[in-house]
Amino acid sequence: MHQTNVNNKIQYNSHIDKSEIPTCEIIGVHIAAINMKWLMEFLANNLRGTLENILAGQYICVCNVHATVMANEDSEYRRIQNESLMSIPDGGPLSTIGRRRGHKNMERTTGPDLMEEVFKQSVENEYKHYFYGSTEDTLKKMNHILQRNYPGIQIVGMYSPPFSLLEPKKEEEIIKEINRTNPDFIWVGLGAPKQERWMASQQGKVNGLMIGVGAGFDYVATNIKRAPIWMQKYNMEWFYRLIQEPKRLFKRYVVTNIKFIYYVILDSFSKG
Repeated sequence: MHQTNVNNKIQYNSHIDKSEIPTCEIIGVHIAAINMKWLMEFLANNLRGTLENILAGQYICVCNVHATVMANEDSEYRRIQNESLMSIPDGGPLSTIGRRRGHKNMERTTGPDLMEEVFKQSVENEYKHYFYGSTEDTLKKMNHILQRNYPGIQIVGMYSPPFSLLEPKKEEEIIKEINRTNPDFIWVGLGAPKQERWMASQQGKVNGLMIGVGAGFDYVATNIKRAPIWMQKYNMEWFYRLIQEPKRLFKRYVVTNIKFIYYVILDSFSKG
């Protein structure tokens, strides 16, 4: 399938050769066996590879242990993850498993780190950004911080959707507005699994590369503090988040982590 819309300048190519993206299947989810250097080179080579953004209309999932477990338990969500351009290893355990399975260069590639690396190169490469998600206050804070930290960065639009689903007509208006701004990156901060489902529903409709970054907006806006580097290095960032919000995150992290270990063991036995 190749879709072009002259008015909105959309060029959607669902036949991008994904074979060049190495993957490691972990409990049914195809996790990209990559690192940050590989990903940044991939984006630089493909975003401006032609007169159009050849990644427009595609989406990237930022996949951690929680999202991987949800995908294992929900076949539709697993399909959405596996039909993305790629699902990058946000969770440390994912990259650890990948390396043990022979992907020696696979490293944790988090949403906040990816955002920072892209922002650093945005002015020089004239990347344009649209932000979809979070609250009005968070978007305002994020806009101020990005303009201060990356003078000249092109933020072409921001939208905070209501918690409930948008009516089809309103959704269509928002997509038209996004396409009017002609962004290179459409950052989506709705949280999993909502953001992945939204991106999948907009595949081929938007003029930009969608990346679901979960709490990435809150990190940029400094609503949430990241764990110290040493905790990130030892895959303990989840524990730092748990200490910050124990009531909200206990089930997500503790229960989900136990499930993940159980599913990985089962998967290993089934593959002999």
